[in-house]
Amino acid sequence: MDRDYSKIARELLRALRGRRSQAAFSRRLGYRTNVAYVWEAGRAFPTAAKTFGAAQRVGIDLRAALRGFYKTPPGWLDATDLSSPSGVATLLDDLRGRTSIADLARATGKSRFAVARWLRGTAEPRLPDFLLLIEKASLRLLDWIASFIDPKKLPSLERAWVELEAHRRAAYDLPWTQAVLRALELTDYRELRRHQPGWIAARIGISREQERECLETLAQTGQIYSKRARWELREISAVDTRRDAEAEHRVKHWWAELALARLEQRDSGLLSYNVFAVSESDLKRIQELQIAYFRQMRGIIAQSAPSERVVLASLALVALDSAAST
Repeated sequence: MDRDYSKIARELLRALRGRRSQAAFSRRLGYRTNVAYVWEAGRAFPTAAKTFGAAQRVGIDLRAALRGFYKTPPGWLDATDLSSPSGVATLLDDLRGRTSIADLARATGKSRFAVARWLRGTAEPRLPDFLLLIEKASLRLLDWIASFIDPKKLPSLERAWVELEAHRRAAYDLPWTQAVLRALELTDYRELRRHQPGWIAARIGISREQERECLETLAQTGQIYSKRARWELREISAVDTRRDAEAEHRVKHWWAELALARLEQRDSGLLSYNVFAVSESDLKRIQELQIAYFRQMRGIIAQSAPSERVVLASLALVALDSAAST
């Protein structure tokens, strides 16, 4: 998705300033010159670390914001100064997961040398470059911004945010829409001369009525459009369902039940289990490992071509006992 990251950076800095004048905001940040004017005019930009520092100065709790973004916070978060170059590097390195520096450089259009230095903390990305890295590493720039500032306060992102919330609601209310979207990406579907009602239903094992309902919902929420008698996908941000904990719980339960039902129907897919006792600290390590695995899997998915199969990955790690009280 093409975005004007310089414009987003200017709008983000303006939103952080709030009702303060540019001069007052600059003084609050410790500058003698009107640096806020320079930033918002796009003549220069702060580094990511300085932006985090500015957010702190206006009362934003950085760790709380990132806990909201991650939902399951990484172990390094509480011990990391996010307003330092090393803290920014740690964040970026965590978000990229197993994505190689070369792949991240290719996705951002930056040199491998620059990306490597940013990830090591030996150089600092300007705010527009940092926002670009967030988007390409996680596909969740809108959710990242929402952890700090209401995206509706950024004019260039307001419409995209409203659309993303609509897409999220569709994922909650009609989970099959997510599988139908993936079916529309399949090479086999894209080779059809025109849309064939029932083709998707037969491919992913749903009824024609469910197919029709999903396609209508996806069209109404702007996720697909009709072109030359076939459905095409619009390029959108990743739909992360964790913003609404209750709705997310329901949809996770729905997909877990579907996984079990499909495993019962045919001998395909993988299902394994291991019941074990472990220390509290090692349980946290295993949880972090599972999160890292999921991110690595998403990285593989993002780079995979051609699209030939629609797959559900259902991962579970559940403590069976109640934590002992002392």
